Amino acid sequence: MRTAILGAGALGIIIGARMTQNGQQVDLIDAFKENVDALNTSGARVTGYLDLHQAVTALTPEQMTGLYDLVFLLTKQTANEAAIAKLLPHLHKDSIICTLQNGVPEEGVAALVGKERTIGGAVGFGATWLKPGVSELTSTMEAIEKFAFEIGEIDGVLRPRLEKVKEVLSTAGGTTILTNLMGIRYTKLLMNATFSGMSAALNGNFSEVLANPKAMVCIAHIADEVIKVCRGLGYRMVEMQGVDFEFLELNNKADIPSKMDFYKKVWGRHNNRASMLQDLEKGKKTEIDYINGIVCRGGQKCGIPTPFNDKVVELIKEAEARGGVNDFSYLARFDDIIAAAK
Repeated sequence: MRTAILGAGALGIIIGARMTQNGQQVDLIDAFKENVDALNTSGARVTGYLDLHQAVTALTPEQMTGLYDLVFLLTKQTANEAAIAKLLPHLHKDSIICTLQNGVPEEGVAALVGKERTIGGAVGFGATWLKPGVSELTSTMEAIEKFAFEIGEIDGVLRPRLEKVKEVLSTAGGTTILTNLMGIRYTKLLMNATFSGMSAALNGNFSEVLANPKAMVCIAHIADEVIKVCRGLGYRMVEMQGVDFEFLELNNKADIPSKMDFYKKVWGRHNNRASMLQDLEKGKKTEIDYINGIVCRGGQKCGIPTPFNDKVVELIKEAEARGGVNDFSYLARFDDIIAAAK
């Protein structure tokens, strides 16, 4: 299958380098020409939990030729419309677009390329873009080897093409096919809304959030809201990384201490700075509307309050507006809703 990664950022560099290292031919396509030039002249460099220097093939969208059978979509959702417009001439009727983006992007992508060409997936490891051609793996190799990707069809049907996509993705990391794509999406959304949301809202990496008791109270409520909204919309969480995320639902605030070992087990292997935080540091617009914002809109749709997710969205949008970042003192902004939580 002629394969491409559209969006050679933090994750795309690592996935492309791993695929190429393991014999999968793949084009890394990115709109940032300096990044493309660095990848072509110096190769893809991965640091952190993996030390890898791998020659790769990189292109700008304008340099694309021919048709692709399989494209992994790793752009920011904010860039989807423009990026996919340039991709469309390079797709055939049976091309597969596998979105590996945060949030719940499948319906939006399907509206642009067709539902029959769209499948979805979640990424189970984290990375930080350091500079053109260089990405830091911020999750352990165990996370990549066991839990890198979960993929599925929008309608949950197990079609043969999923096995083909799994074969390609497996050259980058452990890949699982599941039938409940929206369950996958909301489970991954929980992972992002909690630690990525708080990392961006407070200007800290995941380990700093995990070590802060008040931040973890907020995390517990954020997760609870995601689970309740997921169920309210008619979906169910799925097991991911070997654990059942519905365990994190709260009956009341007294349940919170019993959830802390779960958070340490799952997030203790990831020491990321959220991509939303990296965007704030660069003065860019974040994907907050596609992460915690999805929870807020889902809660409005099914009548479930989401005050903790609402507050994360508020804090990040304030930081966007002033072109800066927050700090852990902003935890005080949660005091009233913590006190009101049952």
